[in-house]
Amino acid sequence: MVVCRTAHAPADAGPLAGRRRGIYASAPPPLRSGLRLIRVPLLATKPARAIAWMALTGVLFVIVTGIVRHLGSDLPAVEAAFIRYAFGAALMAPMLARALHERLVPRRIGLYLLRGAVHGAGVMLWFYAMARIPIAEVTAIGFTAPLFTTIGAALFLGERLRARRVTAVVIGLLGTLVILRPGVEAIQPGALAQLAAAPLFACSFIVAKKLTDTESGAAIVAWLSVFVTLVLLLPALLVWRTPSVEELAWLFLTAMCATAGHYTLTRAFSLGEITLLQPFTFLQLVWASLLGMAAFGEVPTVYTWVGGAIIVGSASYIAHREALARRTQDR
Repeated sequence: MVVCRTAHAPADAGPLAGRRRGIYASAPPPLRSGLRLIRVPLLATKPARAIAWMALTGVLFVIVTGIVRHLGSDLPAVEAAFIRYAFGAALMAPMLARALHERLVPRRIGLYLLRGAVHGAGVMLWFYAMARIPIAEVTAIGFTAPLFTTIGAALFLGERLRARRVTAVVIGLLGTLVILRPGVEAIQPGALAQLAAAPLFACSFIVAKKLTDTESGAAIVAWLSVFVTLVLLLPALLVWRTPSVEELAWLFLTAMCATAGHYTLTRAFSLGEITLLQPFTFLQLVWASLLGMAAFGEVPTVYTWVGGAIIVGSASYIAHREALARRTQDR
C-alpha cells in the first residue's frame, strides 16, 4: 500500500483563481492538497513475479540441501537418494497416472532410461558431497552445471558455440578453481563429487531438452522420478541400513521441497526469460551461506563468494548470448 498526495479543488477559489485562469488558460483552479490511500498491487509485472518465483525456488532447494546436510553421512548417500526419489515418485503419482493414460510405455524410452541413469548418478554424488563439505561450497560448485550444458549442447545437439561463449565457459570454470584452490589447499572428496555431479546434471538437462520435442512436460517430470528410483534401487539395496522414522520424515520433507522447487522453477521460467532469471540464482548462495552459518556454524570463505560470482556471471552471459541468437533467428 502506498500513500500518495492527491489534490482537491476548493469550493471558492477566489479572485486569485480568476487571474491564474486568465494567465494560464488551460490550468486547473488552485488546489488544496490532501492525502489518500491508493492500493498498488505487489508484483504487478511478469518480470517481478518471475524473480519472486526464482527467489522462492532458491529457498526451497537450499532447504533440501540443509536437510541432507543435517542427515549427514550416517545414512549411505545412495540409500538416502533412493528414498528421496521414491517419495518423489509417490508425490508425482497424479502426473504419472496422466502420462500412463496417454501412453503405457514412453515413446522414447531409451532417452528416459539414459536420463534416469545420468541423473541418478548425479544425485548419488550430490548426496555424498552434501554430507561432507559446507553447504555454500556445494551450492557454488553446482552453479557450473549451465556451463557444462553449453558444452554438451554444442557436442550433442549441434548448437553453435562461438568464441564469446567459449570464453564465458572458460572463465566460469576458472571460478571453480577459485573455490577449490588446487595446490593451495587439499581438494576434499566431497568437492570432487559435486564437481563430477555438475556435468551429469547438465547431461540430464540436455536429454530433457531433447525429449521436449515429442513429450509433454508432465510426462518428462513424472518419468524422471520413476526411472531415477529404479536406477538407485539396486545400489541402495547393496548398502541398505534400515532408516529411522526421523530420517524417513526428513527425507519425505526433502522430496516435498524438491518437488515444490521444480514447480516454482517452472513457474519462474514461464514468466521470465533465462537472461533475466539467471543472475538471481546467485541468491541460492546467499540462502545457503545464511543456513550454513545459522544451523551448522559454517562460515563461507571469500573464495567461495568470489568463485560463485564468477560462475554465475559467466552463466548469465551465456544465457544472454543464447537469447540474442534466438531473437536473430526469429527475425
